[in-house]
Amino acid sequence: MAILIILLIASYIAGSFPTSILAGKFLKNIDIRDHGSGNAGATNAFRLLGWKPALFVLFIDGFKGWLSVKVIAGMGFEYQNIPDLGALQILCGIASVLGHTYSLFAQFRGGKGIGTLAGVLIGLFPLAFPMALAVFTATLLMTGYVSLSSLLAALSLPIILLGIMPIFVSIHPPLSLLVFSLLIPWFVIFTHRKNISRLKSGTEDRFEKAMIFKKTKD
Repeated sequence: MAILIILLIASYIAGSFPTSILAGKFLKNIDIRDHGSGNAGATNAFRLLGWKPALFVLFIDGFKGWLSVKVIAGMGFEYQNIPDLGALQILCGIASVLGHTYSLFAQFRGGKGIGTLAGVLIGLFPLAFPMALAVFTATLLMTGYVSLSSLLAALSLPIILLGIMPIFVSIHPPLSLLVFSLLIPWFVIFTHRKNISRLKSGTEDRFEKAMIFKKTKD
């Protein structure tokens, strides 16, 4: 039990690294949470700092999640009592995402955790993640809404794992990972509840530059 707690704390600390907040302080001497959408993530970093810093933020935030499930959980697996590596990876991944969302180094005010969750999913579902990413990209190109893209990508993951992948590959993820994939959409819906309200009211910001079909003014 003590080793498990250490692994979870290590994952939480890794997830707590406040990438976008540090980028905002370093580049513009601002707290990114006080500007734009107020979210400490790559999307708000893009709005306020530009695409290069946003890409860096996205990479580091994703790396935090990947590190937790592939390195921290992997190295500590044989020293603790959970017999299912997938279950341990899930716990460490959740701790990492919670660290990003409630950062120890930023007064427990972080981002929505999508970048870190993406890193977790890359580590857990390396074959399914590209398909979910394709859903995200297609939605963003069609609508310009990052929030809607994240929601649909999360909803697509269990469909991909349970309905699409079995048709093409004989690899079956452990039951623990399948159950986790069913919980991911609920987490994304919870963290995007304000975005969902804005989508309903038509006030959600969109990246029109990313859209391939745009309405033209008469």
